[in-house]
Amino acid sequence: MRIAYRAETLIDAHLVKDALERADIPAFVAGEYLTGAVGNLPALDYVAVLVPEASLPAAEAVVREVELQLADARQALDGWADDGLPSCMPA
Repeated sequence: MRIAYRAETLIDAHLVKDALERADIPAFVAGEYLTGAVGNLPALDYVAVLVPEASLPAAEAVVREVELQLADARQALDGWADDGLPSCMPA
């Protein structure tokens, strides 16, 4: 098994794993249960998505697509104010 993705969060890891499995690439989330041991620290370097070595090239394309979607979603969330309204709308 090879690391296809190092996750920032456990949710990110499972989003990548689900996308890989939809592409018929077997995937496994490693380190999932270590996150409880580190408390509120970021999961970086603890959680990774693993795939068989032969599937790594195909997995890299899927991972890139999910990373783009996650970046777009995070950027869209940054545009929302604390009151739940987009920052361009008056409160």
